[in-house]
Amino acid sequence: MSERLPLLIACYELGHQPVSVAWPLAALRAAGQPAAVLDLAVQPFDPALAAAASFVGISVPMHTALRLGVQAAALVRVANPDVHICFFGLYAWLNEGYLLARKLNFRGVADSVIAGESEAALVALVQAVAAGRPAQSVAGVSTAAAKAQPILTRLPLPVPDRARLPALDNYARYVANGVAHLAGYVEASRGCLHTCTHCPIVPVYGGRFFVAPYEVVMADIRQQVAAGAEHITFGDPDFLNGPTHALRLARALHAEFPRISFDFTAKVEHILQHRAMFSELAALGCTFITSAIESVSEVVLARLNKGHTAADIDAALGLLDAAGIALQPTLVAFTPWTTLDDYLAQLEFIRARGLEAHIAPVQLGIRLLLPPR
Repeated sequence: MSERLPLLIACYELGHQPVSVAWPLAALRAAGQPAAVLDLAVQPFDPALAAAASFVGISVPMHTALRLGVQAAALVRVANPDVHICFFGLYAWLNEGYLLARKLNFRGVADSVIAGESEAALVALVQAVAAGRPAQSVAGVSTAAAKAQPILTRLPLPVPDRARLPALDNYARYVANGVAHLAGYVEASRGCLHTCTHCPIVPVYGGRFFVAPYEVVMADIRQQVAAGAEHITFGDPDFLNGPTHALRLARALHAEFPRISFDFTAKVEHILQHRAMFSELAALGCTFITSAIESVSEVVLARLNKGHTAADIDAALGLLDAAGIALQPTLVAFTPWTTLDDYLAQLEFIRARGLEAHIAPVQLGIRLLLPPR
């Protein structure tokens, strides 16, 4: 009979190979605990794998992953009714009440919830479940019987374990000049310094962020380049929260892999604040930057505490155009404060600045999401 192993399930990470389970896999391996993994974004649910699991951890870093994760939990309950199910990630703690209270086959959708810097708690929880100890005995783990706060302690992060994840050719490509390239994905930091009122990071991290060790990020890049990646996305909530760390990584990436391009996410105010960096970043291989401009309505921007104005968006566009870096804006097209005139003004803003090719059509239909907390 094969050994019963913990099973980690990823649900959706915007088309990227899921680092949200690669890091816990590495932490479990370092603790001497092998684990199975399933990425529902590119793999079908496997009832046999779920039935054989000694523990199931479901990663929910975003809303779409949460919705898919709840469906996955229902399938796990059918295949393995008594297994301990833990949800971890940003949307786990935000939706803790729902996950622990709603019943599936007379048990909660989740038996436990972890958020924040969760790898150490997840390892300890797997060990506790294996030993028959109650989940609430593990620091940082919420259950129906005992609630815990998100974990905000800097961890000694290992190099993410990607060996058992689906290959990179199962995921999104970076397309340049009509040529598709395999794309890798790393995170150089977690959390965020800022407190935008609509952001799910804020209730968990409260304006704090933690950088991942330089050596760990570079090792993760190397293993993905070895697997065929020709472009790297730095998936931090804001790569420029730590500008010195970011620039060091960009320089090292280019020095070691001069043909590898990259992209990252940054706030408009950081683009303006660090304007001197962008000519160098372009020379190092940065081809585009994603920025949550959200709206061109000053009322909406103030409500969301975005820290920029519509004029700042234009200034950022000018800076990046001069450097040869494309801006790919994201939007919250509909909010309780958005008027019809605001929406039409946003369409005109996009057209007047030639941004049609840089904004995915779905952005024009996105509504403000208000998760709990």
